[in-house]
Amino acid sequence: MNKALSAGGRSPTTLVRAFPLFLLIAGLGFASQTTAASRSGTISVDVDLVVVHATVRDRKGGFVSGLQRENFQVFEDGMPEAIRIFQHEDVPAAIGLVVDNSGSMGPKRKDVTAAALAFARSSNPQDEMFVVNFNEQVSFGLAGTKLFSASGTELEGALNGVPAHGRTALYDAIEAGLAHLRKAALDKKALIVISDGGDNASHHTLGQVLESAGRSDAMIYTVGLFDEYDEDRNPGVLRKIARATGGETFLLEETDKVVPICERIAADIRNQYTIGYAPSNQRLDSAYRTIRVTASGPHGQKYRVRTREGYLATPARGSQPESAAEKLR
Repeated sequence: MNKALSAGGRSPTTLVRAFPLFLLIAGLGFASQTTAASRSGTISVDVDLVVVHATVRDRKGGFVSGLQRENFQVFEDGMPEAIRIFQHEDVPAAIGLVVDNSGSMGPKRKDVTAAALAFARSSNPQDEMFVVNFNEQVSFGLAGTKLFSASGTELEGALNGVPAHGRTALYDAIEAGLAHLRKAALDKKALIVISDGGDNASHHTLGQVLESAGRSDAMIYTVGLFDEYDEDRNPGVLRKIARATGGETFLLEETDKVVPICERIAADIRNQYTIGYAPSNQRLDSAYRTIRVTASGPHGQKYRVRTREGYLATPARGSQPESAAEKLR
């Protein structure tokens, strides 16, 4: 297998003012001091920026490519903002596969593994990936101390390293995945969560997960696999978590459809526009700021734009102590 095996909405994140070369650019982020957009996905500017990734689709649901800076408008708290950086390239990303291995997922295990590997094959060849397995416990799938991998063999082993049994600690697993993404060198980041959405074993709450997702620079996609006997199914939770970061939710009752869904997610990540603006309001007051991005074609046609819905204007996360989720690694 080739190296296409690793890839890096509401949706807030952190404003980085005190850490000059730090750019949060996965769903939304803030940057300071840099000057160019490179193939590695790093963008530099000389002011503090909010950076969002936007997916643009036409009325038929197809990706819209070829748009320019002037085709977009960005609003923060309803006020128009000037776009300072603009990019539409397939840059590498860091991506975590967060996979439910509770007892209810046992019959779906083969399809889940196939879907995850299909996602990897459809991703950017320079992407980096990791696996978070969970039942009532949360563990990282890669062997030893390895943080990320581009090896199909290693990823497949990581996906099959935990038997499907026990209860479900979904919230703990997402917290661990978000914490792990902060160790990635790549700026663009995402989590793919495959679960039935139930949780009956976490120490974290849904509220805590939504807050962490809001502060994160990662985009979260959730894939719900259900059948008529799933007593723990909770599609509403999966929708809330994805919406908090500008990701999407896919709810399936037929597990053989999970492979094309994961390939669709990989295409979504590879077709995003990166837009950065210097907000008029530069205060780090921990307030929630809403974001709205619109796009139109050269002849006035309107497109549907999906991105983060906002961010929390908080100080840089680098000054905060390591979380319990980070200590899992």
